Amino acid sequence: MSHDGYQPTRNNFFDTKIEFLKGVGAQKAALLNQELSIFTYRDLLQHYPFRHEDRTAFHRISQLNENMSSAQIKGRLREWTIVGEGGKKRMVAHFTDGTGILELVWFQGISWFEKNLRPNTEYIVYGKPVNFGGRWSITHPEIDLITQENEQGAGWISIYPLTEKLRRKFIDSKVISKMVRSLLEQAKPYVRETLPENLVQKYRMVTKFDALWNFHIPQNQPWLHQSQRRLKFEELFYNQFRLLKNKLLHKTEFPGMVFGNVILVKDFYAHHIPFKLTDSQLKVLQEIHDDLKTGRQMNRLLHGDVGSGKTIVAFITMLFALDNDAQACLMAPTEILADQHYQGLKKFADLLGINIGKLTGSTKKKDRAVIHEQLLNGSMQIIVGTHALIEDIVQFKNLGLCVIDEQHRFGVAQRSRLWAKNERINPHILVMTATPIPRTLAMTLYGDLDISAITELPAGRKPIKTVHRYDAHRLSVFGFLKDEIAKGRQIYIVYPLIEESEKMDLKDLMDGYESIARAFPDVPVSILHGKMKSQDKDFEMGRFVRAETKIMVATTVIEVGVNVPNASVMVIENAERFGLSQLHQLRGRVGRGAEQSFCILITDYKISKDTKLRIETLCRTNDGFEIAEVDLQLRGPGDITGTQQSGLMDLLISNLSQDTEILKAARISAEAILQDDPELLQPANFPIRNHLANIKKEETNWSRIS
Repeated sequence: MSHDGYQPTRNNFFDTKIEFLKGVGAQKAALLNQELSIFTYRDLLQHYPFRHEDRTAFHRISQLNENMSSAQIKGRLREWTIVGEGGKKRMVAHFTDGTGILELVWFQGISWFEKNLRPNTEYIVYGKPVNFGGRWSITHPEIDLITQENEQGAGWISIYPLTEKLRRKFIDSKVISKMVRSLLEQAKPYVRETLPENLVQKYRMVTKFDALWNFHIPQNQPWLHQSQRRLKFEELFYNQFRLLKNKLLHKTEFPGMVFGNVILVKDFYAHHIPFKLTDSQLKVLQEIHDDLKTGRQMNRLLHGDVGSGKTIVAFITMLFALDNDAQACLMAPTEILADQHYQGLKKFADLLGINIGKLTGSTKKKDRAVIHEQLLNGSMQIIVGTHALIEDIVQFKNLGLCVIDEQHRFGVAQRSRLWAKNERINPHILVMTATPIPRTLAMTLYGDLDISAITELPAGRKPIKTVHRYDAHRLSVFGFLKDEIAKGRQIYIVYPLIEESEKMDLKDLMDGYESIARAFPDVPVSILHGKMKSQDKDFEMGRFVRAETKIMVATTVIEVGVNVPNASVMVIENAERFGLSQLHQLRGRVGRGAEQSFCILITDYKISKDTKLRIETLCRTNDGFEIAEVDLQLRGPGDITGTQQSGLMDLLISNLSQDTEILKAARISAEAILQDDPELLQPANFPIRNHLANIKKEETNWSRIS
């Protein structure tokens, strides 16, 4: 310690290596490092239990029933025998509490139990009771000698994430719990409050230390609930604080071009627009234009269902740029999608005499040279493309707007290379996604963007009729398909294809293709799957788009963006193997023309409760936002975004599908503080300021202990 009264920061305590904790040592520390990524005191405190077991009550053997997920019983261990040979060898012990007999069975660790268990001794056992032929048994129960500490029950027990290797080395939840207790006893003087006092009082939260203690070592159910509530609030508060701070920075630090002129926009709107925009589209365009006039860089997410008309909104946004002598680009994740956007936008651009180009990996060399030159001299006003747009050789005269489609497929680094294409001033950003995002997820995943949603479908679109059929109904489904083909319609039949079971899935797809070919001998059929070369894929897709084939048998490669207005039926095989959002996205491939469209979900008779809910939801509603909410509850956030995006997936304790109310309160609180005191200069906000100062710069989860 230095002489001027300077105290080393409290960080040092939490940065202490785990091996220095009493009872850990080098060997255990190496295992914790390797198996659980626990290196420091901080890591151990943040290795949160994933559930808690109530061991406050004891059961009698006579009260056991099949519905119990677990039971805790006090009684006497009588005797045991070893039964069976080889892999079936097991140890069976008889245990009684005077109201009945319970069999305890062990398949593993038999020699250890033989050495250490004492016959005719009082024990407490815990596990899931099963009744077999009128006899109760528990396999691999936890078993403890009765002591003064546990004879009244062990209270609430924390169950921690573990690995097989740790279990083999006898490091279980009890051992972790002991370590955490010993650490918390030392840590008390170092744990500081991380939230302003007025927030803690407003939401009646327990202190940071009490929350940590009672989440790891709950005194009782109310304490457990309060500690969970407090830790979740804090985690979500710092998650939102960071996103909102970034948003604020963007609004104040990043200038953007001012797009004040609207000559082209008005001309297009008055004379060339081929259909009437919905109120929802007009509202979104107003929000976008308000952004573009401020002189600050726009950062907006536009989400709306498949077919809700995002492309025309993107085009009009591009016209705002062109009206003000700037260029616009649209980046899509695949060539098929880029091509479709290009075809869609070119129709509009031609009406206005606008030079629009397309740049993808397969653009020919001589065409590239022309595109590069025209972008540089400004004669090409709009460019649509894939990752090819971010190559260094692509330079613009004055890039003013970047539209990014299905943004979760692009990394942050890729996007920032696009923004750097204008050295003078950052281009405006419009991010589009056809995955309707539940509000809670949008707040955490895209909380630093302004959000617009298109919530209604264009006029003339009929809602898709969705029905569920079992495998046994296949013949009647085929009959229906024949009628639709006779009316001149086209059909998609989609099979799941998952890497883990790829060989089997491809076989199912091929078998399916053959049975379709047999059932429809005079109908031309296309086939499309991810293992095909990309030119073969494009060839097959092209035949279907031109209606040369009437049925497209495919895996989910068709899920992104292909537009075939004449395709009116989507059959999804093994629908139980798809997630809800994925089913909804697939369904959105039909219903693009004026005809009534259908989606037929085919499943096995045996389906789980979750699958039933997914299929019922889909048959009941076409509303993507409602579907996304159900999906979030079923699957949790990580799967929905398709990418484990940091900031969201960094949440250690909150669950976005359950903690909506806490998230809203946390966001409102963070917003209010940033509005009132963005630099955190008021004494009341010092806890936040100190906490942020102590956080490692690269940490994304700001609620972590520091």
